[in-house]
Amino acid sequence: MRASIWLLTVVLLAAACTSGSRQASGEPADTWEGILKQSRGTTVYWMMWQGDPMINRYVQEYVVPEVKRTFDINLKVMSGQGNEIVKMLMAEQEAGVTQSAADLCWINGETFFQLRQIAGLYGPFTSRLPGIQYVDLENPFIGTDFQQKTDGYECPWGNVQLAVIYDTLRTPVPPRDLAALEQWMTEHPGKFTIPYDFTGMTLLKSWMIALGGSSDVLDGPFREDLYLKLSEELWSYINRNKALFWQKGATFPENLASMHRMFANGELDFTFSNNHHEVDNKIQQGVLPGSARAYVYDAGTIRNSHYLGIPANSVNKAGAMVVINFLISPEAQLKKQDPGVWGDGTVLSVDRLPDEWDNQFAQARVHSHAPDPDTLAGRALKEPSPEYMLRLYKDFRTHVIEQ
Repeated sequence: MRASIWLLTVVLLAAACTSGSRQASGEPADTWEGILKQSRGTTVYWMMWQGDPMINRYVQEYVVPEVKRTFDINLKVMSGQGNEIVKMLMAEQEAGVTQSAADLCWINGETFFQLRQIAGLYGPFTSRLPGIQYVDLENPFIGTDFQQKTDGYECPWGNVQLAVIYDTLRTPVPPRDLAALEQWMTEHPGKFTIPYDFTGMTLLKSWMIALGGSSDVLDGPFREDLYLKLSEELWSYINRNKALFWQKGATFPENLASMHRMFANGELDFTFSNNHHEVDNKIQQGVLPGSARAYVYDAGTIRNSHYLGIPANSVNKAGAMVVINFLISPEAQLKKQDPGVWGDGTVLSVDRLPDEWDNQFAQARVHSHAPDPDTLAGRALKEPSPEYMLRLYKDFRTHVIEQ
């Protein structure tokens, strides 16, 4: 109850501060030229995950000044992700707030699912973005979010695949399937663990698919019987090896930053990333050793996209649309694909771009420590329905953490 009251107080204060400093711009104009004119001189409040310094730098040092210079939009970044976004928008609805504290949100998967259930997103809007013509919506890993049709209520922004990171000096031959991992843990007790976060749950979905014996076993709507069968096998696998985990499985890291640190200092022999290119930028940052490499399991790993959505009660929908259109532009996508900047995969269909951009993407810096693109594509697994993720969060605590 106290948490709910606190959240509601934060929502009301944020809404009061933001709405008091700007005027609602109304519905976006009928034409793109009108939307550009409508958004000039306005402020866009962007709620996004801020857990990576390189992503933060890309946004603050490149995106913020570019949208100000090019479109005269003041972009203000607010911290918030996943369930925090859902709780905030729900609290605004319950409080009768008609002008949201956020105009733009970084979302995907279960967050999109929950926001659609509460009619928390504005749309459809993506067909009105000039840049959408270059987005590869025919790609099932981009045009579909956790097997949900986006229906124009969120715009693809980046595309990534779960990868395992190891040190070639410590582990020259890493385990590539669950049986090999089990044997490896027996020989190296205490050197492996699973993060209890989005990446960890994505890893568990990849393992469930492997246990199901087919890359399409979780395709389609959520099935309770299938979930119970495969999750039972999953909990059995984890719990029979739990004593071999880091800290004997008594606790699990709550974020990747701590796992990266433990990997770098030798406490763990593996860490993970939802971005298969992250190994390169973390080496450049000095977070990971130069001998680190990333790979994917033989049975595959989850590949997905992240998206940008506009809250239904956004004060500045026109400004949010202009910012989104910039973020999917060739220049912004090429910039963030550079591992020295972020290393995020593009959602653009490069062969549709004008020749000058096609050539620049072709000459983009090589991600020398990441898996090669053909291997990734051949082992890419589709995201299951969002209910699987929601259940795994809950059941991992019940069947593993609390056991």
